[in-house]
Amino acid sequence: MQIRDLPYPDPGVPDARSGPRFLLWLGRNQLGGQLISLAWGLLHFCGVAGLPLGVGQAVQAVVDRSGGALARSGALIVLCGTAITVGDTMLHRTAVTNWITAAARVQQLLARKAAELGAALTRRVAAGEVVAVSTGDVEKIGWFVEGVSRFAAAAITVVLVCVGLVLYVPALGVVVAAGVPVLALAVLPLLPRATRRADIQREKAGKATELAADTVAGLRVLRGIGGEELFLGRYRQASQEVRRAAVRSARMWSLISAVQVLLPGLLLITVVWYGAGLARSGRIDVGELVTVFSAVTLLMYPLRHFEEIAMAYSFSRPSAKRAARVLALRRTTEPPGMEYGRPSGDLYDPATGVLAPAGLFTAVVCGDPDAAGRLAERLGGHPASGAGATASVLLGGVPLDELALDGARAAVLVQDKDPVLLSGTLRELLDVPASGKVSAEAALLAAQCGDVLDALAQASVDADGDPMGTRITERGRSLSGGQRQRLALARSLVTDPEVLVLDEPTSAVDSHTEARISESVKGLRIGRTTVVFASSPLLLDRADRVVFVHDGKVAAVGLHRELLHGNTDYRAVVTRETEEEHLDVRDAIDELEVREEIEESA
Repeated sequence: MQIRDLPYPDPGVPDARSGPRFLLWLGRNQLGGQLISLAWGLLHFCGVAGLPLGVGQAVQAVVDRSGGALARSGALIVLCGTAITVGDTMLHRTAVTNWITAAARVQQLLARKAAELGAALTRRVAAGEVVAVSTGDVEKIGWFVEGVSRFAAAAITVVLVCVGLVLYVPALGVVVAAGVPVLALAVLPLLPRATRRADIQREKAGKATELAADTVAGLRVLRGIGGEELFLGRYRQASQEVRRAAVRSARMWSLISAVQVLLPGLLLITVVWYGAGLARSGRIDVGELVTVFSAVTLLMYPLRHFEEIAMAYSFSRPSAKRAARVLALRRTTEPPGMEYGRPSGDLYDPATGVLAPAGLFTAVVCGDPDAAGRLAERLGGHPASGAGATASVLLGGVPLDELALDGARAAVLVQDKDPVLLSGTLRELLDVPASGKVSAEAALLAAQCGDVLDALAQASVDADGDPMGTRITERGRSLSGGQRQRLALARSLVTDPEVLVLDEPTSAVDSHTEARISESVKGLRIGRTTVVFASSPLLLDRADRVVFVHDGKVAAVGLHRELLHGNTDYRAVVTRETEEEHLDVRDAIDELEVREEIEESA
């Protein structure tokens, strides 16, 4: 896989049982790229390892006054320099490719998981954690995947150099072969403590960031109650804890670096002292001593990758753990793979008894907004999990849970009460998978977006006054709440699904606009099933049927005006009567019924 070929046609099914297993899965899926990077790394490091031999032979040729040997050593040095140049260039290219492709694979997996779970994702995992995984954690995971091949090449080179020195100069090679494993493994006892300190630092930094975000989000309220100093003090304390944790972590990593400088220095001193004695006694040549000395000096370069891979793993392990935790989430029920085609018909929830007949405009009234949100999710095929799990919602008699995910999404579209607008132009916002029967212009008209289009046209800079080409900022922050809500409604109408479920689609608009939206949406959705969760009389009065849900069950069904006069609980929710007013009305009705009974008996 090359960078130009991204994204992956299929990023695969990750092993999300743990962080290390996820890293191992990533490595296996990029085995080809890792082997290519390993090959270039071996060329590079072998070129580095070959320089001492060329230098040693050149020194010995000078001592022996041999022109031919000097020419051969010069050719060897040129060959090693070429290998170093080519190998280093290609190693960097392939290693960076491994990094980017690994990060892209993780991001695709996260995007697929977000699409699979929908709004349920942020209820099961904090939104900040999802963002952290898809940004900073992805880079750390890519760093480790990229570093594996370079570490493997460095480790193989170190082994080859040690074996070569033992064969070339046995007396000194044995000393080097015995000392190098000590250099490579000396830091291992320090790594667990360094990893723990790094984890503590990241945890405290995350808490400080969360506190800062909460403070900024609630700054207006804090100023109103005079709480700025209180939260500023809390953030100051949190930031100091982060600083102390960072210093503790840095001390440990600096100790590891110091060990990796001290021990090679001691090995080098030992080689020089012992080799000088061997050369003075005539057991080795001067050129051989120079070769071993140069080899030990240059070994510090590949050995440095041992520390890098240790740091990369210590930083990527918690990142991989967080990514695995997100990727391990599953839909409440997994589809068994049955083939139903595209179902159609009545939408029925056996848990609450809510029935939305096919082709009608049905309004659902719930006294509890949270219960309304959960019911809307159920109607979209996201049932509750755990002890409260119930039977699946049926569409035309077909359980939504037994549909493939894309089939369920195409059949039933749920727009929650806080829809998100992605950044981009208005034309891109409305460019969504759709039946093609509802144009963007018709959807915008039905959602009463005329004033929104005028505002976008005035704000247009690069689109020549075309509101469809005007760019909308992230989450639609440049628009008012009502404008965002109507654009989201237009986007839902463009898709033209078999069943459209809207949760409070007009809560942020004025009553006149709400009345027009209700009428136009009903007209646009003729022949399609539409379910609207609302408590506004203007919207309820235009529904073909109203379903009143009380205490988790359907309590009444009928037209809005019938229920308003015949069901006091419904009237209390819709007209927002207080409990005292509700009791007064009920007492009056009871008294009237008693009088009617007395008159009939008389």
